Amino acid sequence: MASLTLAIPKELKEEMEKHKEINWSEIARQAIMQKLALLAKMDELLKKSKLTESETIRLGRKVNKKIAERLNAEG
Repeated sequence: MASLTLAIPKELKEEMEKHKEINWSEIARQAIMQKLALLAKMDELLKKSKLTESETIRLGRKVNKKIAERLNAEG
C-alpha cells in the first residue's frame, strides 16, 4: 500500500488528538474514495458534452452573476 502525507493546521491536529480512538487514516481514505467516485460520475456525465472549457467558464460566470444579483436584491 502506498503512503500519503498530509499537512493540516495545528488546531485541527489538536482536535484530532482528542479522539485517539478514531482511525484518521481510514477517514481520509474513505473521503478520498468518495471524492474519486463523485469525479468518476462527473466524468461519465460530461464525456458526451460538446461544451468547451471556455464555454463552461463563461456560463458559470453568468450563473454566478445572476445569483449575486438575486442575493443583493433580497438582502
